[in-house]
Amino acid sequence: MDKPDRIHLRDYVIPAEIGAFQSERGRLQRLRFTVETELARPVVGADDHVDRILSYDVLTAAVQDGLADRRYDLLETLAERIAAQILDHPMAAEVSVTIEKLDRGPGALGVTLVRRQGRVAAAAETVRPRVMFWGREAAVPQGAVAIVPDAPHLPLPQGGDGRRIALLALDQAAWALAGQLGLGIADSRTELDWAAANGLAVVWAPARMIADTPNVPANPHELTFWLADRLDAEAILWAMPEGIPHPPAPAGFRIPSDRAPG
Repeated sequence: MDKPDRIHLRDYVIPAEIGAFQSERGRLQRLRFTVETELARPVVGADDHVDRILSYDVLTAAVQDGLADRRYDLLETLAERIAAQILDHPMAAEVSVTIEKLDRGPGALGVTLVRRQGRVAAAAETVRPRVMFWGREAAVPQGAVAIVPDAPHLPLPQGGDGRRIALLALDQAAWALAGQLGLGIADSRTELDWAAANGLAVVWAPARMIADTPNVPANPHELTFWLADRLDAEAILWAMPEGIPHPPAPAGFRIPSDRAPG
């Protein structure tokens, strides 16, 4: 019986700040990443078409995204996040993630995690975050919350892809709001699930998830309903200006909505 096809990323070295010891804080050390992914389907049927395979970019992007927005004490936590992002791709069946510290001893000190499709996602599926539309100043609720920024209400550049420009404007609004609130940014399903599983509030930057989904308008209210449905949210909280009701839910929408307190 033929073994499954695999792709790999080896000896990818990136300096990063990581580690639980005080001596590791405030300094960079070299991390070496080795990622091997078993494919869900053989590449023989891909017909030399790049969109029908799992791109190597998925592996490098998972490493880069894992390091992008927070500091880790444990290699295990970082490896788990990388594995989850790769397994979010339907062409990935199993992933092995090895991370090694190259500057902590005479040799390479590290960890290897092996995860299969469904195993990582299962933990996040039990957590139902709330989705909050941010249309006015409000108190950020405790626990897992994904905050959708309002449109910046500024003139947008004319010409080109108006929908993509509007999404990028929402991303800018998300980064500004995250800085104002002291929260992290999530721009992928993996990051949203990770934040929910850890009971964290994050601000959602929608462009990455929505840009290639043309039937979803670049409208913050509709994006709020879309995200709540996508995450199977516990509820939607609307921080609307005084005297303005929150938008009505689409027909058949079952997730409850309410005004945000404060």
